[in-house]
Amino acid sequence: MPDRDAAAWLWLRERLSALRPAPRPGATAAEAAAVVRTAVVTDSAAALPADWVGACASDGRLTVIPMPVMVGDEIYGEGEDDITDTIALAMAAGKSVKTSRPSPGQFEQAFLAAERRGYEGIVSIHISGGLSGTADAARLAAGRVGIPVEILDSGTVGMALGMGVQSAVLAAAAGQDLHEVRSRAAEQLARTKVYFYVPSLEQLRRGGRIGAAASLLGTMFAIKPILAVEDGKIVPLEKVRSAARAVARLEEIAAADAASRPAGQARLAVHHFGNPEEAEALAGRLAAALPECPRAQISSLPAVLAAHAGLGVLAVIVGETGAAAAEAGPPAVST
Repeated sequence: MPDRDAAAWLWLRERLSALRPAPRPGATAAEAAAVVRTAVVTDSAAALPADWVGACASDGRLTVIPMPVMVGDEIYGEGEDDITDTIALAMAAGKSVKTSRPSPGQFEQAFLAAERRGYEGIVSIHISGGLSGTADAARLAAGRVGIPVEILDSGTVGMALGMGVQSAVLAAAAGQDLHEVRSRAAEQLARTKVYFYVPSLEQLRRGGRIGAAASLLGTMFAIKPILAVEDGKIVPLEKVRSAARAVARLEEIAAADAASRPAGQARLAVHHFGNPEEAEALAGRLAAALPECPRAQISSLPAVLAAHAGLGVLAVIVGETGAAAAEAGPPAVST
């Protein structure tokens, strides 16, 4: 969950409010609410701001499925349990920390709830299939409901996934149909990058999540890797000789990417686990380097990602404001 919701991100709530039309004279509350035809489902790896989720979940237009984390013999649900400290202590003590995908039954319940609320379709957007079987669980459930469900493997994680979900919710609020909502999300996801630094590859190695980064293992005690998510998997970008240099290069890479985006469109998020001061400092330097970019939202990694990245991780997500969703016209009022 975010440590703070940057003021610049209020544009998301403002845009949603602007897309809710005033009801026509004599319209009932049910008629006014019926303009949103498509529900959006995601998982807790999306790292969405808690207050934003709350504002969008009240009418079922957005559902976040908690991802389970196993600490020793105990199973915790992301978002249902406060497990950040538990994971940190377990890692420090060398205890086993594992993750799993949600069950198909959890998705079935969410899909059926959306159907009962009167939604005509669902777009279900999830953590990369190269890192988790979550999208597969959603696919198994999709055929068990009476409305169409589009499953979208985001190919990414964290607020990179979250930005795609937010674009989908905005498109749905604008009255877009099922396929257009999916398309808007896919467009945003294609424009979003994840860069991160971990002090050690040990947690990634234990979880089998390092993929192409396995070549770094032989020198992991001498090298501080900068990694990225590409084609749904974790890949190495650079090998740096010190932690300070690794953080500096992470900042340089993210700033260069953000500066290359269309003027005024870049959007940033910074994730950490157990090192909020470092994240604040990094966000401050990025703000100074990118004066036209809204200050980054800062948040602790979702537990399901922290379990694999380990303590001390710093990640920067570079995306865009989602102009395509913003350009969508207001939803038509039911008549």
